[in-house]
Amino acid sequence: MMWPVMAYLSVIAFRADAVFVSGLQRCDKPSAGQVRQAVATAIRAFGSSGCAGRVAQEFGDHPETAVIRMRWARAVAREAFADPAPEPGPGADARALLVIGPRTPAEQTSGSPSAGQRGPARSAAGGKG
Repeated sequence: MMWPVMAYLSVIAFRADAVFVSGLQRCDKPSAGQVRQAVATAIRAFGSSGCAGRVAQEFGDHPETAVIRMRWARAVAREAFADPAPEPGPGADARALLVIGPRTPAEQTSGSPSAGQRGPARSAAGGKG
């Protein structure tokens, strides 16, 4: 008995297939939002296997132009769905490093409420931080 074979596509490949079968054109230089919208529309219209089937058909019929379109589709899909660079939180200063020194023996063993509390932290640059 033969078992059905399932092809597992990466998310990038899945999105690239959707861009490939969409109506987007390279000469239009679509924005990231237009690419995301086209991917959603193509997936709703054809599904994942439908997109892959249309890509395969195009590679069979026109391999030279399909290669060029797929390179473009992969690039725009990667750009449109790229994670934005994390932004530093409020008050973050990349130049200042917080330096924390070791506790003194008195701080470690003292039972007073102020035990373990230190003075203001100092940055490596010598300022308060």
